[in-house]
Amino acid sequence: MPFIPLINASLEGVLNTVLWQDSALKSARQRLYGKVLRIEIKEFSTPLVLVFSEQRLDVLSAWEGEADCCVITRLGVLTELRDRQQLMMLIRQGELEVLGDLQLVQNLVALTSLAEFSFADLLAPYLGDIAAESINKVVQGSTRWLKKTFSSNQRYLSEAVVEEWRLAPGSLEVAWFSEEAEALASATSALGARLDKLEGK
Repeated sequence: MPFIPLINASLEGVLNTVLWQDSALKSARQRLYGKVLRIEIKEFSTPLVLVFSEQRLDVLSAWEGEADCCVITRLGVLTELRDRQQLMMLIRQGELEVLGDLQLVQNLVALTSLAEFSFADLLAPYLGDIAAESINKVVQGSTRWLKKTFSSNQRYLSEAVVEEWRLAPGSLEVAWFSEEAEALASATSALGARLDKLEGK
């Protein structure tokens, strides 16, 4: 696939910016130095090979040597890997197959959970700090607006379903219906008892 090198280069840039440029993560990174992780994603024919060194992280599509660990999974599962409990649960569920050094995967998951992902940090090398921060603020504001809009629309929809469109009963109607159903059940039971008494005579 011709776009694989572009994907690898983009992913490499993002991972190096987020995980390798933060000096606070140095001790967490040290556990990965010299290791090679092969990731086979079922949706792609080409694997991702992560080669960890002290200076940087390289993302390759091929590796001549032996990988310390191989992970086989789906693309959607990779986005869920943010903590160790999640990792173990995915392995038990069969969503993630780990061949080789499990500790390598655990160390990478621990590193990503410590990293503070900032959209501005990713854009800064290309656009400059001020432009990147401005775009980041616009994105955050848009996200907040979308959440608020979705929340108010959801509230409006639930009120419309109950009050205006009458597609669902209100809480008082449900309570009234329950009381009426109980009264009908006891009346039916009393009628049955009287019928049994009359039949006995």
